[in-house]
Amino acid sequence: MNSLVSRGSLFDDFFKDIAPGFYVRPLHGDNLPSPSQIKVDVSENDSGYTVQAEVPGVAKEDIHVSLEGNVVSLRAEVRQHDEKCEGDKVLRSERYFGSVARSFQLPDEVDAAQAKAKYDNGVLTLTLPKKASKAAQRLHIE
Repeated sequence: MNSLVSRGSLFDDFFKDIAPGFYVRPLHGDNLPSPSQIKVDVSENDSGYTVQAEVPGVAKEDIHVSLEGNVVSLRAEVRQHDEKCEGDKVLRSERYFGSVARSFQLPDEVDAAQAKAKYDNGVLTLTLPKKASKAAQRLHIE
């Protein structure tokens, strides 16, 4: 029985609207994205699938994609670091680290050896060809 209210819930939104002075906001950056915040568009054609995932503000080195059968897993590590200096005295230094992951299943298996990924302007585009299925073979009855 878990009665804890998670951050970003309706309860938090209520108090943020009613008493904004009492709501504690993060000092830096945006809140850690939730898995539902990785918006994904999936399209299919005869040869495979195209997946477009929005992962803004993340370096391509911090995005990890894994394919296992027909399951696609996306994981992104979010790192933000600000430091304002004036002379030798640091006036402000803030760090923000976190990760977000999302997995989904496609109708057919993916040929991982032929898959391609491209990251441009915050959008990750995956080209996932379908695995060649072996056609049913008729057995000769003796």
